[in-house]
Amino acid sequence: MTSIVNTRQLAIVIAGAALIALPFVHPDPYHVHIMILILIWSFAYTSWSMMGRFGLVSLGHGGFMGIGAYVTALLWNHLGVSPWIGIPIALVCAAILAVVVGYPCFRFRITGHYFVLVTLALSGIVLQVITATRDWTGGSLGYTPERTKGNHLVALQFDDKTTWYLIALGVWAVGLLLWRWVDRSMDRYALEAISEDEDAAAAAGVNVTWEKLKITVISALMTAFAGALYCQYQLFISPDTVSGIAVSLQMVFAAIVGGLYVALGPTVGAVITILMAETLRIGFGTKAVGWDNLIYGVLLVLFIIFLPKGILGSILARLKVPRS
Repeated sequence: MTSIVNTRQLAIVIAGAALIALPFVHPDPYHVHIMILILIWSFAYTSWSMMGRFGLVSLGHGGFMGIGAYVTALLWNHLGVSPWIGIPIALVCAAILAVVVGYPCFRFRITGHYFVLVTLALSGIVLQVITATRDWTGGSLGYTPERTKGNHLVALQFDDKTTWYLIALGVWAVGLLLWRWVDRSMDRYALEAISEDEDAAAAAGVNVTWEKLKITVISALMTAFAGALYCQYQLFISPDTVSGIAVSLQMVFAAIVGGLYVALGPTVGAVITILMAETLRIGFGTKAVGWDNLIYGVLLVLFIIFLPKGILGSILARLKVPRS
């Protein structure tokens, strides 16, 4: 048993060192850019799976991501607030929204497809607010955080892709640590009991409302942070790229296809979604606009029916490897 643990730790160290060395060994700007996108979206997909794995299926995470991106950018452009302060404010806004939406749902036992519809409405409302306040947010045309004329560190704006790669890699690693923390806590067993039978869990002494609200807030905070990070890296955001139902469905697709119950499952999903989008963009250009969402929908149905554990989850199940 000890040798297995030591082998796993050694593999993690080697993989970590390889990932850190990657942009220095292969500094091609385009490939590093793709890796940055994969890492940022992996973190976002992991945040969704924190809830989804316990039966809390949300279609509102596009709203949380939009809040993280737009609040950070608006505070910087209009008030000159550094993203180091703006991001925590955006996270607080996302947490408040998660509580406002989540608490009534969990308190009054709004579950299943009714909960999905509530979160779907949340995503749509955030999208409509961003679009309607076009004088501030740019509406459907998108929004660009102003380039700093001062310290790049204060503005969290870096032209060097290697710097952004290392930042994204660190954030991705933190997402995996958060997954591990939840997976090894008592909250996991409480949430699994709730997903099986809320009444039985409550009878056993589990505070159902609190447990569900806690994991929802954690997930919302992570998603909002992913939105803020994406905004600072791309220096351009639009309702279609960081908010709305399309983004929420993309998260669902990636988590399920990669493996909803495996820590690295969302990362595998991110690799698939990003490479698919890039392949369609390069191969078909503007003719393929919207094709990725169509493909996501078809593949999602097929995976739910024929491969419910996802790609990585199915491989680990066949090899009988522990999921975390």
